[in-house]
This record gives sequence, C-alpha cells and structure tokens, in this order.
Amino acid sequence: MSSEQKLETLKERLRTVADIRGAAHVLGWDQSTYMPPGGAEARGRQLATLESLAHEKFIDPEVGRLLDALAPLEADLPYDSDDASLLRVARRDFEKASKVPSKFLATFSEHVAKSYGLWAEARPDNDFAKVSAALQTTLDYSRELSQFFPGFDHIADPLIDNADEGMTVAALRPLFADLRAELVPIVEKISAQGETDESVLKGHFPEAEQLAFGLKLAKAFGYDLKRGRQDKTLHPFAVNFSVNDVRITTRVKEDDVSECLSSTLHEAGHAMYEQGISQSLEGTLLANGTSSGIHESQSRLWENQVGRSRGFWEHTFPKLQKTFPDLENVALDDFYRAINKVSRSLIRTDADEVTYNLHVIIRFDLELALLEGKLAVKDLPEAWRERYRSDLGIASENDTNGVLQDVHWFAGTVGGAFQGYTLGNILSAQFYEAALSAHPSIPKEVGEGKFSTLHGWLKDNIYSHGRKFTSPELIERATGQGMTIQPYVNYLKAKYGELYNLGS
Repeated sequence: MSSEQKLETLKERLRTVADIRGAAHVLGWDQSTYMPPGGAEARGRQLATLESLAHEKFIDPEVGRLLDALAPLEADLPYDSDDASLLRVARRDFEKASKVPSKFLATFSEHVAKSYGLWAEARPDNDFAKVSAALQTTLDYSRELSQFFPGFDHIADPLIDNADEGMTVAALRPLFADLRAELVPIVEKISAQGETDESVLKGHFPEAEQLAFGLKLAKAFGYDLKRGRQDKTLHPFAVNFSVNDVRITTRVKEDDVSECLSSTLHEAGHAMYEQGISQSLEGTLLANGTSSGIHESQSRLWENQVGRSRGFWEHTFPKLQKTFPDLENVALDDFYRAINKVSRSLIRTDADEVTYNLHVIIRFDLELALLEGKLAVKDLPEAWRERYRSDLGIASENDTNGVLQDVHWFAGTVGGAFQGYTLGNILSAQFYEAALSAHPSIPKEVGEGKFSTLHGWLKDNIYSHGRKFTSPELIERATGQGMTIQPYVNYLKAKYGELYNLGS
C-alpha cells in the first residue's frame, strides 16, 4: 500500500470517528433543548454507547500503525498543509486517547447525562442535595481521569490540558493573579461611584420578538442560517455537528431586553468560528476550534468588543426601539451605559466585562481545592458564598444563584471547565487589536452596521485553520506575538475610564 493509500485509509477511519461523535452531539443538543425529562436515563445510555464506540475505533491499533507508517510523509509535507496538520493532530489525540480505557469513558458519559438531568431539576428548586452525590461521583471520575496521564505537576493539569493544551496550573495562577491585580482597582473605583441605573433595560419584551431580533443581528455578523439555527435552552451553548450544521441556543427573560441579545451574540461568535473552518477540513479531526480559550475569544469579541460598543448601538438602537415600544423614550447614552454597567453581581453569565473574570477565578480556585482534597463537596455551597463575600462583597442566599448556577461541573469534569473563559477574554482584545491594525476602518464599519471586514479577517486568520495549529502558534500567526494581557487591560481602561470618568 502506498503512502497516499495509507493516508486515505487513515482519513476514512478518522471520518467514521468524527461521524459517531457528530451523532452524539445531536443527542446532546436534543437533551438540552427538546428532550422530555423522562428520557434522561436512556439518553445517558445512548451517549455512552456512542462515546465508547468512537473511542474504540479511534484507539484501534491499526490507527497507530498507520500513523507510524505515515511519519515519513508527514516530515516531507509543509508544516501548515492540511495533511501534515491532520497527521500531527491525529497522533497527539491518539496518544492521549489511548491512555483512557473505553469502559471508563462509557461509564463517565452515562454518569454525566444523568448528572445533567439532576442538575436541571435541582437548579430551579434550589436543591443542592439532589445533585451533591452525583457531583461527588463526578469529582471522583475527574481525579481518576487525571491519573491516566502521569507526569503532570498538578492533578488538574491533564484536565486543563484537554481544553487548553499546554496550559497548566503553574502558568494560570500567576496569569490570573496579574489580571486580578489590574481589575480589582478598577472595580473599586467604579463601585465607589454608586450603582448605574439599568432600569431602561426593564419592561415588556415579548419572547418571539427578542429571539427574532437577536438572530437578525447574528445573521448580520455573519452567522449562516443555511448552516445553522437557534433554539432555547436552560444554559446557552453552540454545537457543531459538522462545518455545515452549527447550531446556537439562547434563553429569554421577557422583562429584560439584554440577556437574550448578549447570549445570542455570544453563541453566534462561537458558531461563526465553526462555520468558518475551511471546507477542506470537513469530517476530519481538524474541523473544530483550537482550544476553549481561542473559542471563547471569538464569542467574547463579538459579544463585547462589537456588541457592547457605542458605534454598534448608534446604528442598532433605533431598530431596537422600533421593535420594542418600551424603549421608544430611552436615550442612547442611558442604554449604552446600562448595557455596560459595572456591578458586583452573583451570576457569571450576567457579569459585566470588568468583574467577569473575578467570577472565573473563584470557580478556578474552588475546583482546584476540590481536586486537591482541600474542599469537600458538602462544603462547596458555603465555600462558594464565602469567596463571593471576600472577592465581590456579596453572597447569594440560595444555591440556585450560587453553586448551581453553572452547568459545567454537572455536565463534564471538575477541572478544566472555566479557565478558557478568562483566556478568551484576554485573547478577544488581542485579536481585535490585530484586526484593527490590519483594517483601521473596522470601528467605522461597525458603526454603519457592516461587519464583513472584521468577519473576513477573523475567518482568514483564525476560523479557517480549525485545529491545524496549537493556541500559541495561532496567536503568534494572527497577532505577531505571544499571549499578553496588555491589550485586554488597555481596552478595559480606555472604555470604562471614559464611561466612568476614571482618569489615568
């Protein structure tokens, strides 16, 4: 068999794995949108079957033999070619996957589906006890999963590496400390001014109109509805079944116009990334985002740098006012200030740009404590409240707005779940700065409701590559430097310094 034939054989095997995983994603999407609650047990079994099947096919020894046989071909190909990248990423994934038994993955997948169902019931009922045993099991599984990857310095490192390859606790702790040191003084200066009035965001905003308006904005950004759709869910997400079927979900409050809008734009950012992957990578291991941090950078860029900019709303606000009569007498300045309100709040997904990362750092520290055995699951709700008291000066009286507010620990591992959000915030500003350097006209275009230049730059420099490059490689290629917090800090200080008259 020639090298070309071996490569095609490998691609066919990997395509089968991708198709099985795609089918599993369809079942997961259905569970989070339309599936009746009674289907949770069977859905867990179905997902476990597909997860096990995909894993077994991927770690088949023949895949390893093909990768070994194709090493000389990979060495001869240009590093950034599709085939060399596929072989490089496939080998890396194969080596990782081979360390995890299929039986473990199937058992864990089935558990996660049940845990998600319990969380969906427990959260609105403010009933942590209903899901605490399942969370303990998840924690045990997370520790077990980490042990399949010896050689790391911290038990959380393999879990973090799965989401953000190359990142470790040793790297993240000082990065987060540096960012926190920049953020806390800004929060204190703004908080000293008193609360910003956000009552202009309250009123009656019918669900259908909110969904339609948000989706219209996502389409204007570049979200392709011929290859996507929008549905409602409890915790918004985007999901990729293929490059040509990328869906978003959102949630609506009929008495608040802001949540559905920000959620829709956020998830559209994720989805445009997946839709922008080169068609030549469709059906391969490369047809996904590079990492959770890179992915989050795109959702935050469109939600915040664009969707909360003054120029965007100078163009969009009159249209919003025509759609919702309760906004007819609201001034643009008041609306703009309200959607950029900085406030110590309880809910991460509702948090403003300045305080958001403090929420992430709290979660990051708590999951490290759980994994290290320094914090027991039964003590987690109170530990959560205590961290909010010490870090943000507030604490929830219930667990619905406390430890139960996020789905991550109840639908995945404990560890590796949250650091990508802050990495994404940092990188959103760095990528946007690079885009502006290449195309200084972007802010003016955004103020005219035109987004193709920005979308095109992101597609060319980030989206189209899929997983061909590691995060550090992609960041360097797109911005000409390694990851740095400075563009993000500069962005926050400039925007909120003007909004709140903070001075230098």
